[in-house]
Order: sequence, then C-alpha cells, then structure tokens
Amino acid sequence: MTEHQQPAVKTGAKQWWGLAVLVLPSTLLFMMLTILFLAAPSMAADLGPTSTQMLWILDIYGFVMAGFLVAMGVLGDRVGKRLLMVIGAILFGAFSIVAALTTDPGMMIAWRALLGLSAAMMVPSTLGLIFVMFADAKARGVAIGVWAGGISAGVALGPLLSGVLLEGFGWQATFLVAVPVMVIVAIGAPLLLPEHKDKAAKIDLFSALLLVASLLAIIYGIKRFATQEPALPSVGLLVAGALVGLWFIIRQLRATQPLLDVRLFANKTVSAALIVFMLAAAALGGVYSLFTQYLQSVQGLSPLQAGFAILPAAAVLIVVSTLAPIFARKFRPGNVIAIGLATQVIGYVLFTQLDEGTGLALVIASFALTYPGVAPAMALTTDLVVGSVPPEKAGGASGLATTANDLGISLGVAIIGSIGIVAYRSQITALLPDGLPAAAETAATTSVDGALVVAETLPGDLGTALTTAAQQAFSSGLNTAAIVSAAIAALTAIIAATRLRHIRPTGEETPGA
Repeated sequence: MTEHQQPAVKTGAKQWWGLAVLVLPSTLLFMMLTILFLAAPSMAADLGPTSTQMLWILDIYGFVMAGFLVAMGVLGDRVGKRLLMVIGAILFGAFSIVAALTTDPGMMIAWRALLGLSAAMMVPSTLGLIFVMFADAKARGVAIGVWAGGISAGVALGPLLSGVLLEGFGWQATFLVAVPVMVIVAIGAPLLLPEHKDKAAKIDLFSALLLVASLLAIIYGIKRFATQEPALPSVGLLVAGALVGLWFIIRQLRATQPLLDVRLFANKTVSAALIVFMLAAAALGGVYSLFTQYLQSVQGLSPLQAGFAILPAAAVLIVVSTLAPIFARKFRPGNVIAIGLATQVIGYVLFTQLDEGTGLALVIASFALTYPGVAPAMALTTDLVVGSVPPEKAGGASGLATTANDLGISLGVAIIGSIGIVAYRSQITALLPDGLPAAAETAATTSVDGALVVAETLPGDLGTALTTAAQQAFSSGLNTAAIVSAAIAALTAIIAATRLRHIRPTGEETPGA
C-alpha cells in the first residue's frame, strides 16, 4: 500500500496523555523567562548583585535558550527527540536544585545559562514529537494549538506563580518548582512518547556557538554602557559581536544544510512576521521586568499582591490570544497584529505617567491595556511564518518563530532594562539626601534594591528621604523605558500593517481555489 492508500491513523488516549507530557514542560520552560521578575528584589537582598548582574540573571536564560534551539532540534533528530528531551529534563531539574542553593550572583548567572541550554534541549522535541504522534491533520492542529496556548500561559502566568511561591517560601522555590515537573517528564516520556530519529541530520554545533557568542558580546557591550564603564571596551564588544554575527550568516549561506536557514528571510512574509514578533516581544520584555520591580519597590506590594496585580492583564492576554485567530479569519492578520500593537502604545503612554504616588487601580489598568497588545503577534506569527514556506522548510521556519520569541523577550530585558538603569542612576544622584554615608550612597546609586535595603538601616528622616529618592528615580527609569517601548511598538505596528498587508484573511478562499 502506498502512503495515500493507507488508512488514517486514529488518535487515541495515549497520544493525548503524551501531549500533556509535552505541554507541561513547554509551559514551565517559557514560564522561566518571566518567573524571576517578581523574585528580583528578594534575590537582590540575599545575593547582593549589581543591577547589571541582576539583568544578566534575568535574561541569560533566554539568550542561551534562543541561541541553541535550532542546534538542539537537529541534535534531537540525530540522537532521538525523546532521548534528548529526557536528558534535558534531568539536567534542568539538577541545575534548578543547584541554582536554588547558590549564594553568589556570578554563579547564579552561570546556572541560569545552563538552565537555558537544558531548556533548548527540550523545546524542539516538544513540537517535533507532536508532528510524529498526531498523523491526523485535525488532531495535530488541536495539539499544536494546545501546545502554543501552554507557552503563552507560561509567559503570562510566570510572575503570578512566582508571587505565590515567594509568599510561602522564598526565591529559591522559583527554581525548585521545576523539579517535580522534570521528574514527570523523565518518567512519563519513555512511557507515553514515541522515539524519532533522522540519521541524515547533520549537527553544526560551531554555528550555534557563533550565534550565542555574537548575542552575548553585543548585549554585554550594551550593558557596559548602562553601567557607565569605559566606552572603548564597550564599543569593542559591540564590534566583535557584529563581526561574529556576520561570520555566522556567511557560514549559513555557504552551508548545504545550514543550522539556521537565513535564506528564509528573503521571503517577505517570514522576514516581516519575525521582525514584528521580535520587536513586539522586546518592547514588552523590558517594561515587564521593570514593572514587576515597580510594583514591589515603589508601590510597596508583597510578591503575592504583585502577582495578583498582574493577573488581570494575564487573563486578558490569554483571551485575546484565543480570539486573535478568529479575527484573522475575517480581517487581514497584519491589521489584527497592528491594532494590538497600537493598543500597546496607549498603554506605554500611560506607563510614562506612573510614579510613587499613582493609585494602584491606574497601575493595574495600565498593564491590562499594555500586556494583551502583544497577544495577536504571539498567536498569529508562527502560522504566518510556517504557512508561507514549502513543507520541507516548515521545521526550520517554526524554529525561527520560537527563537524570535525567546530572543525578543531577552533583548527587551537587556536593552530596555539597561535604559531604565541609566535613567535611574542619572536621577538618583541628584535626589540623594544630604548627610548620606559614602557606603549608603554607593549602594543607592547601584540599584533601587540596594537603596531600599540601606534605607532601612538609616535613622528616621534620612532613611525615609532615601526611600523616597530611590522610588522617584526608579519611577523615572520606568517612564523612560516606556517611552522607548512606545516608539518600538508604534514602529512595529506600522511594519505589521504595511509589510503584512498582502496576507489575506485566513477565512477567505485563495484566488483560483
């Protein structure tokens, strides 16, 4: 019998239970992109990192994960998707335990990087095994929708889970929560998931290292500028990162089986959709990380209260993510994405008005307007990218979409977060009260967390004055970051409306159909 003559394979209970084993770690792995946002003040108090080290702790996970996603997808084809997923789960669980026990900020950065590498070992297998398990196209579409929804929920609900864990335990629990999930994956995967290999797959680990090296050099250079370190080494890092990135691109163009098929960017739908997705995620990522600190450091909320303050926005995001594909059946997807981003611009403008005296209701409303604006881009980009390339390139296109998501959030935390730090430091110097001890002044200019910790040790009015100064300076940093994000979101909305206008509503029949 030929492939077309074979009867359709039925989708049974084992496949759906297997899907649960795939969605559970996917949700958690993307939750780890945002779960430390609320934990940052508690970690800062215990570990004593500089503001730059704190940014590395927050974003190194996403950079390493994004840099190795495609390479690990190829490695999974070579050694077995299920095997690599199980290995990744075991490593992720082990590194989570070690990270929870870490007391040095430098080592925390290293463990977060290794967690990102372990996550990269798992994510491509979760999507790849869905294609292997679900032969029926309709069931496969449902499975991919559930998988994508799990990822969106993970990014959205990470801070809420963090708030619950911090209230009852401590920042260490934000790492340890991964351990039982990874135990389920390590045990459940061999029982419920099939193995799949492609011996013809070629692994180009060197290209993956070039990509990560390029990203980290550029981001390190940007962060050095934020800390006002000597400019020459910072410029050197930026140039070195750009040159390594160029080397990576040339290597991909010359390869017969490139790690990352950069030729896909010649497709105007692929390039426009990925640019839109990455910029939208970047605009949100930086403000998101600063906003969670603002809720605690300026508004004075506990981690649990801050988590519940974010919940309305997360709920709206999940609803909009569900509705976006429905709207895209009647309206052009580019316009649906653009309207979401235009809504974000309004939210970012409201963010520029937040300060230490703003009422909590306006704070929550501002984020509830801003956060869901990225949902149409999240919900529609992968289908736009994968649907615009030949079937044999669908795997590479899907990898690009997932990479763009990770990379966008991490770039936002790194770049826009650095802009917030620069604004804070420029303001706090002028706002510091007279009579402040030298050690307290140094701590206050390093980070808002350092300022608030020191303020508690100072007598009466001096401590109050330092707290007020730090809150004003941090609010100013958030306002400045919001201006940058508003500009990025506005530009991205224009790109979506113009560069994706050729994509017709998905509910319309194509000409000649």
